[in-house]
Amino acid sequence: MSSDGSFVDNSRDSLQAAGLRIAIVVSRFNADITDRLLAGALACLEQHGGARDDVGGVHVPGAWELPPTAARIIGLNRHDAIIALGCVIRGDTPHFDYVCTEASAGLGAVARSASIPVLFGVLTTDDHPQALARAGDGKDNKGYEAAFAALKMVDVYKALE
Repeated sequence: MSSDGSFVDNSRDSLQAAGLRIAIVVSRFNADITDRLLAGALACLEQHGGARDDVGGVHVPGAWELPPTAARIIGLNRHDAIIALGCVIRGDTPHFDYVCTEASAGLGAVARSASIPVLFGVLTTDDHPQALARAGDGKDNKGYEAAFAALKMVDVYKALE
């Protein structure tokens, strides 16, 4: 897996998670991968001063359920950002295409209408080894990357106010 061009290594910002309330919505489908994505996101937030008590986690059955859950969380007005994490692995039927399309379009629609950042951390891979490669340790973990992007976007939104 290539991480060339990743903004995580190229960023010189000193992002802070301290005091931020972050919601993480995680798909249970392919839990061996999504658990790793969640661990990566939590590691990033902790490394940037975030407290576990300020992170709310919600598990949903699959990637299909991520957009409506994110929309519901936004309506609570309790969070500074939402991170959606999931993993859809291609199978032998077109189901993969439907789930990926709706998860992506749904989260995009939620993000465009939200007053807080909504981050897309959903892996869409051809096979399990590709998914594992994106859910490894450290900054190459896409959950870590999504959390890092969330911190960056909170700063961007604040600067725009």
